[in-house]
Amino acid sequence: MLTPLAILPLIVVLYLISSIKILAEYERGVIFRLGKLLPQPKGPGLIFVFAPIDRMVRVGLRTVVLDVPPQDVITRDNVSVKVNAVVYFRVMDSLKAIVEVENYNYATSQLSQTTLRSVLGQVDLDDLLSRREHLNQELQQILDQRTDPWGVKVSAVEVKHVDLPDNMQRAMARQAEAEREKRAKIIHAAGELEASEKLSQAAAVIATEPVAITLRYLQTLTEIAAEKNSTIIFPLPIEMLNLLGQGTLKAPDR
Repeated sequence: MLTPLAILPLIVVLYLISSIKILAEYERGVIFRLGKLLPQPKGPGLIFVFAPIDRMVRVGLRTVVLDVPPQDVITRDNVSVKVNAVVYFRVMDSLKAIVEVENYNYATSQLSQTTLRSVLGQVDLDDLLSRREHLNQELQQILDQRTDPWGVKVSAVEVKHVDLPDNMQRAMARQAEAEREKRAKIIHAAGELEASEKLSQAAAVIATEPVAITLRYLQTLTEIAAEKNSTIIFPLPIEMLNLLGQGTLKAPDR
């Protein structure tokens, strides 16, 4: 039968074994000793937590990916949209993350939602769709500044999706179609202008050499006749009659 003196070392050994804690490389242990915070977190590796004197809170140092749920946002030009985003953050100071805020994950999530609505509500819909990279940087800077007292570093914010109402999607589709038609008409008009300039230059050249129009006329007939699938009726140019008349008048001199 074991005596109390023999049981005491066994109790001490069991207590020491139960006090052993192992922290992974990405974990730190914030220790409260008799309710007071120790100046340095413990870990990683093997540490001792002497309960009930000590109480340990595990803090992960890995980057957390926070999915911000869709938020109803009214843009500056009074368009109602649903926007969701993703926030990347990590704990830089374990002591502040436990002492300065009750739940840093929940606090960062709520702050991300309110900041998303606040910032995106100050821009127009066109800016929300076209200047997304600038808005991501602005959101990241605001969140990082507000979470810094908690020992949390927000490394990136990305707006994932902007859900537009159906009527707004149809209006934007009509706008895009009208823009494409506008460009097509401008290109067509530019082509007509360039063609008219070339025709004007060609007419000036032909005016100096009347025979050139006849040669062009015969060349066109040759191109049409190459198909051999149609009957061609063409008038006799006045220029050709003039040439024939000039040849007839010059014949007696020979």
